[in-house]
Amino acid sequence: MFIAGCAAIPPAAVAPSPAQRNQVLVLDIDGTLTPHNLYVLEVRPAAPQVVQAYADKGYTIVYLTTRLPLYQSMLPDWLARQGFPAGPLHAAQSAAEREDAATFKAGVLARYRAAGWQLAYAYGDSASDFEAYSRAGLPPERVFALKRRFAETCTAGLYRSCLEGWVEHLPFVEREVAKLQ
Repeated sequence: MFIAGCAAIPPAAVAPSPAQRNQVLVLDIDGTLTPHNLYVLEVRPAAPQVVQAYADKGYTIVYLTTRLPLYQSMLPDWLARQGFPAGPLHAAQSAAEREDAATFKAGVLARYRAAGWQLAYAYGDSASDFEAYSRAGLPPERVFALKRRFAETCTAGLYRSCLEGWVEHLPFVEREVAKLQ
């Protein structure tokens, strides 16, 4: 479920993991689901379809953002309007969390692991995303980078591959990602 607020999104709880289907897909939003961290209203082509393919295979979708509070309240409706599957949305609650995005995101992911969830795959576009995923114990072969619009390559970090966008990645998810029982 997405929860809208007047400006900042309230902190999202981390539910205990179910016995089965306890694997999480982790997604940064700005620059990952959008083409650039400054183009926050535009969705990358095929991003909703790829994320939905994970949801259809039984993965729980977890969204992470360090977007400024003034621009957070639009996120739940934006995600739903674009066709992204529902999932917990964790937004930085303070300037300190926004300034140290890697620590904020790694902390959220540590709470998931402590609640019994398995971090299955992650996508991001920034060094702080890749650092957070590494600190949370995600192996690089389960992490994918998205190249920002206008960039020549992906930001440096530990990940399996640099994706131009989501369109070419859909076949990987359809064929290579296991369906959860």
